Amino acid sequence: MRAIWKGAVAFGLVNVPVKVYSATEDHDIALHQVHDKDGGRIRYQRRCEVCDEVVDFKHIDKAYDDGEHTVVLTEEDLSSLPVERSREIEVVEFVPSDQIDPIMFDRAYFLEPDSTSTKAYVLLRRTLEETDRTAIVQFSLRQKSRLAALRVRGDVLMLQTLLWDDEVREASFPALEEKVRISAKEKQMSAALVESFSTDFDPENFTDDYQVQLRTLIDAKIEKGDTINTEETFGANKDEDDGDNVLDLMEALRRSVEKNREKKADAKKASGTSRKKGA
Repeated sequence: MRAIWKGAVAFGLVNVPVKVYSATEDHDIALHQVHDKDGGRIRYQRRCEVCDEVVDFKHIDKAYDDGEHTVVLTEEDLSSLPVERSREIEVVEFVPSDQIDPIMFDRAYFLEPDSTSTKAYVLLRRTLEETDRTAIVQFSLRQKSRLAALRVRGDVLMLQTLLWDDEVREASFPALEEKVRISAKEKQMSAALVESFSTDFDPENFTDDYQVQLRTLIDAKIEKGDTINTEETFGANKDEDDGDNVLDLMEALRRSVEKNREKKADAKKASGTSRKKGA
């Protein structure tokens, strides 16, 4: 894993230097759009609706549209706003862990100690464990103010960013206002059904069947030779602007990283197999 941010958790006079890592990753297989006739890559152009010209990234500003007026925000405008200056994760309060509604949880991050001594890190972790408390913190990341829950997962401190209060919708459904009569027998049968399905949750028991079957389908097509030449159909169009070339480069880098990871995994697996034979 690669750290995406470095800073320090601050509560009172205690400072805990940490590195921040994304705790989750998307396992979905990346798919592209292609022309069904010849398999050519479909690319999108940033075309201006006024002059009909293809616009390079360096000439693109952001804008807000309220339905009647459009406000253009230049890079200079945005740079005048408060930016990520502080590298501090400020603890503002400690709350009972069960008071945080799971609907508010957003992105998850692992915190690694970033100091020669892990004492302050371990102290904070044990304190949260033994008091069954979660720290509510505020910090800045990627030019945005964040609200988050600092909690414990195993031996690791982690940040779980929280949605702001006005980002959680109210659920108001007229059907739920109707009075419904449920008999004691119905509740008893419902409880029996729940009991018949009851067990301890183990995430390893569940797999993303769609992605597994999609990978099987792709591998089967490759094995049958049902493929097209990537260089011929996905090659960069000479008429495309620099912005698309940047996207092509990022895609190439991503594929290279994935290929390198697969090589390392295969090498590690082969090494483990040879050690077993030697034993």
